[in-house]
Amino acid sequence: MSRANVVNTWAILTGQYPAAPGGVADYSRLIARGLAAAGDDVHVCCPGERGTVPADHGVFIHCLRDCFGPRSLAGLRATLAHLPRETRLLVQYVPHAFGYKAMNLPFCLWLTSLRRMRVWVMFHEVAFPLSWRQPLKHNILGCVTRVMAWLVRRAAERTFVSTPAWGELLQRLQRKPVEWLPIPSNLPDCVAPEQVAEVRGRLERGPGSILLGHFGTFGSHIAPLLARVLPPLLLADGRRQAVLVGRRSLEFARRFQSEHPTVADRVVATGEVSLSEAAACLAACDVLLQPYPDGVTSRFTTLMAGLALGRPVVTTTGRLSEPFWHESGAVALAPASDPGRFVEQVERLLASDEQRSSLAARGRSVYRERFSVERVIATLRGDIPAATVLRSSEDPDRTPL
Repeated sequence: MSRANVVNTWAILTGQYPAAPGGVADYSRLIARGLAAAGDDVHVCCPGERGTVPADHGVFIHCLRDCFGPRSLAGLRATLAHLPRETRLLVQYVPHAFGYKAMNLPFCLWLTSLRRMRVWVMFHEVAFPLSWRQPLKHNILGCVTRVMAWLVRRAAERTFVSTPAWGELLQRLQRKPVEWLPIPSNLPDCVAPEQVAEVRGRLERGPGSILLGHFGTFGSHIAPLLARVLPPLLLADGRRQAVLVGRRSLEFARRFQSEHPTVADRVVATGEVSLSEAAACLAACDVLLQPYPDGVTSRFTTLMAGLALGRPVVTTTGRLSEPFWHESGAVALAPASDPGRFVEQVERLLASDEQRSSLAARGRSVYRERFSVERVIATLRGDIPAATVLRSSEDPDRTPL
Protein backbone atom coordinates (compact mmCIF):
# COMPACT_ATOMS: atom_id res chain seq x y z
CA MET A 1 0.00 0.00 0.00
CA SER A 2 1.41 3.44 -0.91
CA ARG A 3 1.83 6.04 1.80
CA ALA A 4 -0.78 8.20 0.08
CA ASN A 5 -3.40 5.50 0.76
CA VAL A 6 -2.56 5.14 4.47
CA VAL A 7 -5.31 6.46 6.74
CA ASN A 8 -4.02 8.06 9.95
CA THR A 9 -6.07 9.05 12.97
CA TRP A 10 -5.37 12.45 14.51
CA ALA A 11 -6.52 14.15 17.69
CA ILE A 12 -5.65 17.84 17.42
CA LEU A 13 -5.51 19.48 20.83
CA THR A 14 -5.70 23.27 20.68
CA GLY A 15 -6.64 26.08 23.01
CA GLN A 16 -7.67 28.28 20.08
CA TYR A 17 -10.00 27.29 17.25
CA PRO A 18 -12.57 29.25 15.24
CA ALA A 19 -14.86 30.97 15.90
CA ALA A 20 -12.18 32.28 18.33
CA PRO A 21 -9.94 34.81 16.55
CA GLY A 22 -6.19 34.52 16.09
CA GLY A 23 -3.47 32.96 14.00
CA VAL A 24 -3.23 29.74 16.02
CA ALA A 25 -7.00 29.23 15.70
CA ASP A 26 -6.86 29.67 11.93
CA TYR A 27 -3.77 27.46 11.68
CA SER A 28 -5.38 24.67 13.69
CA ARG A 29 -8.41 24.65 11.42
CA LEU A 30 -6.22 24.78 8.31
CA ILE A 31 -4.29 21.70 9.48
CA ALA A 32 -7.46 19.83 10.46
CA ARG A 33 -9.05 20.48 7.07
CA GLY A 34 -5.85 19.58 5.22
CA LEU A 35 -5.43 16.24 7.01
CA ALA A 36 -9.11 15.40 6.46
CA ALA A 37 -8.81 16.27 2.77
CA ALA A 38 -5.85 13.87 2.55
CA GLY A 39 -8.15 11.08 3.75
CA ASP A 40 -7.20 10.92 7.43
CA ASP A 41 -9.59 10.67 10.38
CA VAL A 42 -9.38 13.97 12.26
CA HIS A 43 -10.70 14.87 15.72
CA VAL A 44 -10.30 18.39 17.14
CA CYS A 45 -10.51 18.92 20.91
CA CYS A 46 -10.91 22.59 21.80
CA PRO A 47 -12.77 25.02 24.09
CA GLY A 48 -16.09 26.23 22.74
CA GLU A 49 -19.83 25.76 22.69
CA ARG A 50 -21.53 23.29 20.38
CA GLY A 51 -22.89 25.09 17.38
CA THR A 52 -20.36 27.93 17.55
CA VAL A 53 -17.31 25.94 16.39
CA PRO A 54 -17.40 25.61 12.58
CA ALA A 55 -17.85 22.10 11.19
CA ASP A 56 -15.76 20.98 8.22
CA HIS A 57 -16.12 17.82 6.16
CA GLY A 58 -14.23 14.96 7.78
CA VAL A 59 -13.38 16.89 10.96
CA PHE A 60 -15.01 15.79 14.23
CA ILE A 61 -15.22 18.52 16.87
CA HIS A 62 -15.08 17.70 20.60
CA CYS A 63 -15.91 20.78 22.70
CA LEU A 64 -14.24 20.91 26.11
CA ARG A 65 -16.19 21.71 29.26
CA ASP A 66 -13.64 24.25 30.45
CA CYS A 67 -10.31 25.57 29.21
CA PHE A 68 -8.16 22.53 29.98
CA GLY A 69 -9.18 22.37 33.60
CA PRO A 70 -10.00 19.15 35.52
CA ARG A 71 -13.31 18.54 33.70
CA SER A 72 -11.66 19.01 30.30
CA LEU A 73 -8.82 16.62 31.09
CA ALA A 74 -11.24 13.94 32.35
CA GLY A 75 -13.33 14.32 29.20
CA LEU A 76 -10.25 14.27 26.99
CA ARG A 77 -9.01 11.05 28.53
CA ALA A 78 -12.41 9.43 27.85
CA THR A 79 -12.44 10.71 24.26
CA LEU A 80 -8.92 9.51 23.52
CA ALA A 81 -9.68 6.08 25.03
CA HIS A 82 -12.15 5.46 22.18
CA LEU A 83 -9.61 6.28 19.45
CA PRO A 84 -7.18 3.76 17.92
CA ARG A 85 -3.97 3.08 19.81
CA GLU A 86 -1.85 4.48 16.96
CA THR A 87 -3.67 7.85 17.08
CA ARG A 88 -1.37 10.84 16.83
CA LEU A 89 -2.15 13.51 19.42
CA LEU A 90 -1.07 16.78 17.79
CA VAL A 91 -0.82 19.55 20.39
CA GLN A 92 -0.89 23.16 19.15
CA TYR A 93 1.18 24.58 21.99
CA VAL A 94 0.84 28.18 23.13
CA PRO A 95 1.16 28.57 26.93
CA HIS A 96 -1.54 31.21 27.36
CA ALA A 97 -4.06 29.25 25.26
CA PHE A 98 -4.48 26.57 27.95
CA GLY A 99 -5.86 28.84 30.67
CA TYR A 100 -4.61 29.30 34.24
CA LYS A 101 -3.01 32.62 33.16
CA ALA A 102 -0.49 30.71 30.99
CA MET A 103 0.58 28.54 33.95
CA ASN A 104 -1.42 25.34 33.42
CA LEU A 105 1.07 22.89 34.92
CA PRO A 106 -1.64 20.23 35.49
CA PHE A 107 -2.27 20.08 31.74
CA CYS A 108 1.43 19.55 31.01
CA LEU A 109 1.68 16.85 33.67
CA TRP A 110 -1.42 15.20 32.17
CA LEU A 111 0.34 15.03 28.80
CA THR A 112 3.27 13.16 30.37
CA SER A 113 0.82 10.58 31.76
CA LEU A 114 -0.46 9.51 28.31
CA ARG A 115 1.25 6.17 27.82
CA ARG A 116 -0.79 4.77 24.92
CA MET A 117 -0.82 7.87 22.74
CA ARG A 118 1.77 9.16 20.28
CA VAL A 119 2.15 12.80 21.34
CA TRP A 120 3.39 15.27 18.73
CA VAL A 121 3.77 18.93 19.69
CA MET A 122 3.84 22.03 17.51
CA PHE A 123 5.40 24.89 19.51
CA HIS A 124 3.97 28.17 18.23
CA GLU A 125 5.47 29.81 21.31
CA VAL A 126 7.64 28.32 24.05
CA ALA A 127 7.91 30.48 27.15
CA PHE A 128 7.51 33.99 28.47
CA PRO A 129 10.83 35.88 28.34
CA LEU A 130 13.08 36.34 31.37
CA SER A 131 14.71 39.69 32.10
CA TRP A 132 16.15 41.55 35.10
CA ARG A 133 14.38 44.68 33.79
CA GLN A 134 10.85 43.29 34.11
CA PRO A 135 8.63 42.82 37.20
CA LEU A 136 9.13 39.78 39.43
CA LYS A 137 5.72 38.35 38.48
CA HIS A 138 6.79 38.30 34.82
CA ASN A 139 9.97 36.40 35.68
CA ILE A 140 7.91 33.93 37.71
CA LEU A 141 5.75 33.44 34.63
CA GLY A 142 8.90 32.96 32.55
CA CYS A 143 10.19 30.26 34.92
CA VAL A 144 6.85 28.42 35.09
CA THR A 145 6.40 28.42 31.30
CA ARG A 146 9.89 26.94 30.93
CA VAL A 147 8.97 24.11 33.30
CA MET A 148 5.81 23.60 31.26
CA ALA A 149 7.79 23.45 28.02
CA TRP A 150 10.19 20.93 29.56
CA LEU A 151 7.28 18.70 30.60
CA VAL A 152 5.63 18.93 27.20
CA ARG A 153 8.94 18.12 25.50
CA ARG A 154 9.32 15.11 27.77
CA ALA A 155 5.88 13.86 26.70
CA ALA A 156 6.48 14.41 22.98
CA GLU A 157 7.50 11.74 20.52
CA ARG A 158 8.10 14.47 17.91
CA THR A 159 8.62 18.19 18.46
CA PHE A 160 7.97 20.82 15.80
CA VAL A 161 8.70 24.55 15.96
CA SER A 162 7.39 27.40 13.85
CA THR A 163 10.84 29.04 13.80
CA PRO A 164 14.34 27.67 14.53
CA ALA A 165 14.74 30.32 17.23
CA TRP A 166 12.33 28.30 19.38
CA GLY A 167 14.37 25.18 18.61
CA GLU A 168 17.46 26.71 20.20
CA LEU A 169 15.49 27.50 23.36
CA LEU A 170 13.99 24.00 23.52
CA GLN A 171 17.43 22.47 23.07
CA ARG A 172 18.63 24.34 26.15
CA LEU A 173 15.72 22.89 28.11
CA GLN A 174 16.15 19.33 26.84
CA ARG A 175 18.41 17.78 24.19
CA LYS A 176 16.03 16.01 21.82
CA PRO A 177 15.54 16.47 18.07
CA VAL A 178 13.47 19.47 17.00
CA GLU A 179 11.90 19.76 13.55
CA TRP A 180 11.23 23.05 11.76
CA LEU A 181 7.69 23.24 10.40
CA PRO A 182 7.05 26.76 9.07
CA ILE A 183 3.59 28.32 9.30
CA PRO A 184 1.59 28.66 6.04
CA SER A 185 -0.68 31.56 5.18
CA ASN A 186 -4.09 31.41 6.81
CA LEU A 187 -5.65 33.40 3.95
CA PRO A 188 -6.75 32.11 0.54
CA ASP A 189 -3.70 32.12 -1.74
CA CYS A 190 -5.65 33.00 -4.88
CA VAL A 191 -8.10 35.86 -5.51
CA ALA A 192 -10.11 36.24 -8.75
CA PRO A 193 -8.86 39.19 -10.87
CA GLU A 194 -12.33 40.73 -11.00
CA GLN A 195 -12.51 40.71 -7.18
CA VAL A 196 -9.09 42.35 -6.95
CA ALA A 197 -10.21 45.02 -9.42
CA GLU A 198 -13.43 45.64 -7.47
CA VAL A 199 -11.61 45.97 -4.14
CA ARG A 200 -8.93 48.21 -5.61
CA GLY A 201 -11.63 50.42 -7.07
CA ARG A 202 -13.12 50.83 -3.58
CA LEU A 203 -9.75 51.61 -1.99
CA GLU A 204 -8.32 54.05 -4.52
CA ARG A 205 -8.78 57.79 -4.09
CA GLY A 206 -8.27 58.32 -7.81
CA PRO A 207 -6.55 57.10 -10.99
CA GLY A 208 -2.88 56.25 -10.56
CA SER A 209 -3.13 55.57 -6.85
CA ILE A 210 -0.28 53.59 -5.30
CA LEU A 211 -1.42 51.27 -2.50
CA LEU A 212 0.98 50.44 0.34
CA GLY A 213 -0.52 47.65 2.44
CA HIS A 214 0.04 46.22 5.89
CA PHE A 215 -1.62 43.12 7.35
CA GLY A 216 -1.59 42.41 11.06
CA THR A 217 -3.16 43.10 14.44
CA PHE A 218 -1.37 46.44 14.98
CA GLY A 219 -0.03 45.44 18.37
CA SER A 220 2.26 47.49 20.60
CA HIS A 221 5.47 46.05 19.11
CA ILE A 222 4.80 46.42 15.39
CA ALA A 223 2.61 49.54 15.34
CA PRO A 224 5.48 51.94 16.31
CA LEU A 225 7.64 50.59 13.46
CA LEU A 226 4.83 51.10 10.98
CA ALA A 227 4.16 54.61 12.32
CA ARG A 228 7.81 55.53 11.61
CA VAL A 229 7.98 54.39 7.99
CA LEU A 230 4.54 55.45 6.72
CA PRO A 231 4.91 59.28 7.00
CA PRO A 232 7.99 59.65 4.74
CA LEU A 233 6.53 57.22 2.21
CA LEU A 234 3.17 59.00 2.01
CA LEU A 235 4.67 62.50 1.99
CA ALA A 236 7.01 61.62 -0.89
CA ASP A 237 4.17 61.16 -3.40
CA GLY A 238 0.59 62.42 -3.21
CA ARG A 239 -0.68 59.37 -5.11
CA ARG A 240 0.29 56.98 -2.32
CA GLN A 241 -2.20 55.51 0.14
CA ALA A 242 -1.82 53.30 3.18
CA VAL A 243 -4.15 50.28 3.27
CA LEU A 244 -4.32 48.83 6.79
CA VAL A 245 -5.87 45.37 7.07
CA GLY A 246 -6.71 43.46 10.23
CA ARG A 247 -7.86 43.67 13.82
CA ARG A 248 -7.20 47.04 15.53
CA SER A 249 -6.35 48.68 12.17
CA LEU A 250 -9.13 51.25 12.73
CA GLU A 251 -7.68 52.26 16.09
CA PHE A 252 -4.18 52.56 14.61
CA ALA A 253 -5.52 54.62 11.70
CA ARG A 254 -7.28 57.08 14.02
CA ARG A 255 -4.10 57.64 16.06
CA PHE A 256 -1.96 57.98 12.95
CA GLN A 257 -4.36 60.43 11.31
CA SER A 258 -4.46 62.66 14.39
CA GLU A 259 -0.64 62.74 14.51
CA HIS A 260 -0.22 63.25 10.73
CA PRO A 261 -3.18 65.34 9.56
CA THR A 262 -1.53 66.25 6.23
CA VAL A 263 -1.85 62.63 5.03
CA ALA A 264 -4.92 61.65 7.05
CA ASP A 265 -7.15 61.36 3.98
CA ARG A 266 -4.76 58.85 2.42
CA VAL A 267 -5.06 56.21 5.14
CA VAL A 268 -7.68 53.47 4.74
CA ALA A 269 -8.35 50.87 7.45
CA THR A 270 -10.58 47.82 7.07
CA GLY A 271 -10.92 46.69 10.67
CA GLU A 272 -11.31 42.95 11.24
CA VAL A 273 -12.66 41.38 8.05
CA SER A 274 -13.18 37.85 6.70
CA LEU A 275 -10.17 35.90 5.48
CA SER A 276 -11.33 36.19 1.86
CA GLU A 277 -11.82 39.96 2.15
CA ALA A 278 -8.39 40.37 3.76
CA ALA A 279 -6.81 38.39 0.92
CA ALA A 280 -8.53 40.56 -1.68
CA CYS A 281 -7.33 43.78 0.00
CA LEU A 282 -3.73 42.54 0.11
CA ALA A 283 -3.87 41.31 -3.49
CA ALA A 284 -4.94 44.83 -4.52
CA CYS A 285 -1.85 46.46 -3.00
CA ASP A 286 1.28 47.42 -4.94
CA VAL A 287 3.75 46.74 -2.09
CA LEU A 288 3.25 45.25 1.37
CA LEU A 289 5.05 46.72 4.40
CA GLN A 290 5.61 44.05 7.09
CA PRO A 291 8.13 45.25 9.71
CA TYR A 292 8.79 43.07 12.78
CA PRO A 293 10.85 44.34 15.75
CA ASP A 294 12.75 41.05 16.27
CA GLY A 295 12.99 40.40 12.55
CA VAL A 296 11.12 38.32 10.02
CA THR A 297 10.66 34.63 10.86
CA SER A 298 8.77 31.71 9.38
CA ARG A 299 6.13 31.87 12.14
CA PHE A 300 4.40 35.03 10.88
CA THR A 301 1.20 34.26 8.99
CA THR A 302 0.91 37.96 8.18
CA LEU A 303 4.11 37.70 6.14
CA MET A 304 3.13 34.38 4.54
CA ALA A 305 -0.16 35.87 3.35
CA GLY A 306 1.65 38.36 1.12
CA LEU A 307 4.05 35.77 -0.27
CA ALA A 308 1.24 33.31 -1.02
CA LEU A 309 -0.70 35.99 -2.90
CA GLY A 310 2.33 36.94 -4.98
CA ARG A 311 2.77 40.48 -3.65
CA PRO A 312 6.17 42.15 -3.22
CA VAL A 313 6.98 42.37 0.50
CA VAL A 314 9.40 44.62 2.38
CA THR A 315 10.23 43.36 5.87
CA THR A 316 12.92 43.54 8.55
CA THR A 317 15.82 41.50 9.86
CA GLY A 318 16.52 41.08 13.56
CA ARG A 319 17.76 38.74 16.25
CA LEU A 320 15.19 36.01 15.50
CA SER A 321 15.44 36.08 11.71
CA GLU A 322 16.45 32.85 9.97
CA PRO A 323 19.43 33.11 7.58
CA PHE A 324 17.08 31.67 4.97
CA TRP A 325 15.55 35.08 4.28
CA HIS A 326 18.85 36.58 3.14
CA GLU A 327 19.50 33.61 0.89
CA SER A 328 16.06 33.13 -0.63
CA GLY A 329 15.49 36.45 -2.37
CA ALA A 330 11.81 36.12 -1.45
CA VAL A 331 11.50 39.51 0.29
CA ALA A 332 13.22 42.89 0.39
CA LEU A 333 15.04 43.30 3.71
CA ALA A 334 16.11 46.13 6.00
CA PRO A 335 17.36 46.05 9.61
CA ALA A 336 14.55 46.46 12.12
CA SER A 337 16.62 49.21 13.76
CA ASP A 338 16.91 51.25 10.54
CA PRO A 339 13.57 52.69 9.33
CA GLY A 340 15.43 54.83 6.80
CA ARG A 341 16.75 51.73 5.08
CA PHE A 342 13.26 50.24 5.13
CA VAL A 343 11.91 53.32 3.34
CA GLU A 344 14.73 53.07 0.78
CA GLN A 345 13.78 49.47 -0.01
CA VAL A 346 10.16 50.46 -0.57
CA GLU A 347 11.21 53.38 -2.80
CA ARG A 348 13.45 51.08 -4.83
CA LEU A 349 10.53 48.76 -5.55
CA LEU A 350 8.10 51.57 -6.32
CA ALA A 351 10.57 52.96 -8.87
CA SER A 352 10.64 49.74 -10.91
CA ASP A 353 7.73 47.66 -12.18
CA GLU A 354 10.22 44.97 -13.16
CA GLN A 355 11.73 44.69 -9.67
CA ARG A 356 8.31 44.54 -8.04
CA SER A 357 7.18 41.84 -10.45
CA SER A 358 10.38 39.83 -10.01
CA LEU A 359 10.25 39.98 -6.20
CA ALA A 360 6.57 39.03 -6.15
CA ALA A 361 7.16 36.01 -8.40
CA ARG A 362 10.16 34.86 -6.38
CA GLY A 363 8.26 35.21 -3.11
CA ARG A 364 5.32 33.19 -4.37
CA SER A 365 7.62 30.47 -5.74
CA VAL A 366 9.51 30.19 -2.44
CA TYR A 367 6.24 30.06 -0.53
CA ARG A 368 4.94 27.15 -2.58
CA GLU A 369 8.23 25.27 -2.29
CA ARG A 370 8.81 25.78 1.43
CA PHE A 371 5.77 27.08 3.32
CA SER A 372 2.49 26.03 1.71
CA VAL A 373 -0.15 24.14 3.67
CA GLU A 374 0.25 21.25 1.23
CA ARG A 375 3.88 20.93 2.30
CA VAL A 376 2.93 21.05 6.00
CA ILE A 377 0.34 18.29 5.53
CA ALA A 378 2.78 16.16 3.54
CA THR A 379 5.36 16.56 6.34
CA LEU A 380 2.93 15.59 9.08
CA ARG A 381 1.74 12.53 7.13
CA GLY A 382 5.33 11.43 6.48
CA ASP A 383 5.31 11.95 2.72
CA ILE A 384 8.30 14.31 2.94
CA PRO A 385 10.78 15.08 5.75
CA ALA A 386 10.55 18.23 7.86
CA ALA A 387 12.41 21.24 6.50
CA THR A 388 15.18 21.07 9.12
CA VAL A 389 16.04 18.89 12.09
CA LEU A 390 17.87 20.52 15.00
CA ARG A 391 19.70 18.02 17.18
CA SER A 392 21.82 18.33 20.29
CA SER A 393 24.70 20.77 19.94
CA GLU A 394 26.97 17.85 20.78
CA ASP A 395 25.66 15.81 17.84
CA PRO A 396 28.26 15.76 15.01
CA ASP A 397 25.45 15.27 12.48
CA ARG A 398 23.57 18.39 13.52
CA THR A 399 21.90 20.02 10.54
CA PRO A 400 22.65 23.76 10.54
CA LEU A 401 19.69 26.11 10.43
